[in-house]
Formats: sequence, C-alpha cells, structure tokens
Amino acid sequence: MTATLDLPAGLTARPLVASDAAAVTAVMAAQQLADTGEVSIEEADIVADWQVPGYVVSEHAVGVFEGDRLIGYAEVTTGDRGDASVHPDHNGRGIGTRLALWMQARAREAGASVIGMPVPQDSPGDKLLESLGYHVRWTSWVLQLPEGARIPERPLPEGYAVRAATEDDHRACWTVQEDAFLEWSAREREPFEQWEAEIPRRPGFEPWNLRVVTDPAGEVVALAVVQMSPTCAFIARLATRQDQRGKGLAQALLVDAFAQAVERGAERCELSTDSRTGTLGLYEKVGMQITSVWVNRAIEVTPAATR
Repeated sequence: MTATLDLPAGLTARPLVASDAAAVTAVMAAQQLADTGEVSIEEADIVADWQVPGYVVSEHAVGVFEGDRLIGYAEVTTGDRGDASVHPDHNGRGIGTRLALWMQARAREAGASVIGMPVPQDSPGDKLLESLGYHVRWTSWVLQLPEGARIPERPLPEGYAVRAATEDDHRACWTVQEDAFLEWSAREREPFEQWEAEIPRRPGFEPWNLRVVTDPAGEVVALAVVQMSPTCAFIARLATRQDQRGKGLAQALLVDAFAQAVERGAERCELSTDSRTGTLGLYEKVGMQITSVWVNRAIEVTPAATR
C-alpha cells in the first residue's frame, strides 16, 4: 500500500489488521445510526469480508486515528468495490474527503478504472461524494416486513421441496447464486472460496441459515441466505435458477426463511435489492415496505499503468 493520507494535525493513519474489525464495526455502526436511525452492520460482516482468500487487510484497508481511537476507515476490495466510514462526532474535519481520495489512489494502484461505494441517500456521505464528482451507479432499497404481517404462502410445484442446505449442496448453491447474479452484475465470477468465506464460514453461521429449494430430481434450483442478529433476520442472498423462475420458488423461500428466523427469536425480517435486479416490485407485492434508500456512487480513476 503506497497511497497516503494528508490528515489534519493531531490525526494519524496506519494500515489496518484483522484485530481492528471490532473498531471498524463501531465506527460504521455510529455512522449508520446517525444516517438511517438504525444499525445493520455486525462485526461478523467485517470478519467475513476480510477472511476472503487473497484479501490482505493491511494492503487493502486504512484507519484514521485520534490517539488510539479509530475514528475513520476506508478499504478497497476487489474490482471497483470499496467502503469508508467516519464517526459522526468527527464530521466536518475533512476526513471523509481524504479517505475518498485515498480510495481513488488505492484503486488506481490496483489497476482499476473506477471505484465506488454505497451510502444512504441524502446522507452527509452521499452529499460529500456528489460534491467530489461521484455519480450514482445504482439505487438500493432496504425493505422490511411490517410487524404482524406475513408473506403470502404459495404452494411449490409437485416434487419441489424447501429445506436447509447441507455441505454437499454448497457448490450447487454457489453456482445458482453466481449464474443469477451475473445476469445483472457487471463483475467477474466470484470464486467458490470467496462464497465460502462470506456464507458458511461467516462467524455465527448455522446450517439452517442457508435455505434451498430442490426440484423433483433433487437438484438445488434456488437459495436464500439468512443472517441473524439478536432481533432481526436479514436475507443476504436470494437467487433462483433462470429456467425455474415464475414458479413461486423465491416467495416460498421467503416464507420459509422468515418463519425459521421467527422461531429463533427474530422480531424484524428484512432484505435489500437494487435497481439492477428489477425485483423491487416483487417484494412490495408480497407486503414488504421500504425503510431506507441507498445509492452506490462511483468515480472514474486512471489506472497507474496508463498514466
């Protein structure tokens, strides 16, 4: 990592290490609470991202410190993806601008032509990135099932079944997810090892968290991933094989996944989708309601090799 940060007096920066995950989570949680009124980030999310094979935390992530306290961070992951956060107590000090410039420089070093990150719509981070020339690539929505509401049940076709995935199903789950996601996502195919790090090896994962629909031949044709916090169930992945759509498989998975989560103490059931997928109407049709809106803002950078 050669990209540097020109920070205000009294602040320091250093590459992050795996043990900084809790501090990063705390900064992101404080910012989410200030921006959206709720916290969705968990330390397990950071750990899962940082344990992906080939990802070296100290080469991809940087922290800003006041004394020993982390007050801001940024990272550039694979391709054109990044993230950054500043504790709201330190807004207005220019830290966010410097982190954005660091991300551009780091992406440039890695040979990327663009770098982007998600921010809550109309938040300070959104307005900052807009002022720096970042454009909106896509819009995302977080949806919640209202208290007391239920997803309407839709019977599966004869011979189809919903169940928890086994370890033997994992490669089939990865294949269904990647085939579906790559229909609308402009990126390289995610390696199976990365999928493993983010799903079954995520801290706190239990076998019931990965739900699948099988066809009459026993093949996995749809999947849902449930991530549980103490009171919230979040559907982190939902995908159906292209030739199996229109049969109600995704709806059946939502019914099953939320029911499983409620049995285990979930009081809220949520998921997110974005404008690339065209599925917002599906979730609204089954009774889910938008609770927050996010935008992915990005900016073009000139790769170092071509400068």
